[in-house]
Amino acid sequence: SPVILQVSKGARQYANATLLRYMAQGAVEYAKELGCPNPQIVLHLDHGDSFDLAMRALRTGYTSIMIDGSHNVFEENIAVTKAVADACRPSGIPVEAELGKVGGKEDDLDGGEGNGYTDPLEAKEFVERTGVTSLAVAIGTAHGVYKGVPKLDLDRLAEIRKVVDIPLVLHGASGLSEEAVVESIKRGICKVNFATELRIAYTDGVKEFLAANPDAFDPKKYGKVAMEHVKAIVETRMKMCGCTDRV
Repeated sequence: SPVILQVSKGARQYANATLLRYMAQGAVEYAKELGCPNPQIVLHLDHGDSFDLAMRALRTGYTSIMIDGSHNVFEENIAVTKAVADACRPSGIPVEAELGKVGGKEDDLDGGEGNGYTDPLEAKEFVERTGVTSLAVAIGTAHGVYKGVPKLDLDRLAEIRKVVDIPLVLHGASGLSEEAVVESIKRGICKVNFATELRIAYTDGVKEFLAANPDAFDPKKYGKVAMEHVKAIVETRMKMCGCTDRV
């Protein structure tokens, strides 16, 4: 399975596009040195909110782009999404879009209340008219930390899968049960986004190290512990999603 370096809206404030491109190139070279067969490293623009931003990402070297027009009305979402998909197609760059409204708040992304579930028939029309290569759907998930137990509309997901033949994406997976994630995959989800729980794991690692070493001041040391926490979560989620040992 590809390694996806997904650049969020908040992360884009801390690193310019050139630096992000070099990071991706470095990851590719590192994978080659490790002897990974046919390494696939993807630099993905997460929740791109305008045509101009998507084009800057395309010119910079991003190899996967999301245009999120879900805050617009249906026709406006189609218009901006189609424009991005059309511009990226000659370069073979895949384009993810979002239809419906994945709520919650994560980083600098505010999804609002998130009660706009994806309509299956609208999803079919949206994909046909825009030419996107993957679609993020709203079935009850939310970005950020859940305040209660999320209830996914898996029947809705199954109906979307029947009429849409491109990969479906699940945003807001942090905090979902393993059963919910696995069942979502069975019903058509091909890409699952985890972010909040990785940040929590990193922060927990820093707290753990500083609690045991209150006089520490070297970020390399507590950063290493934090990264091990993140690594453990990622390994668990890879196994959960069934994407280990693939080429």
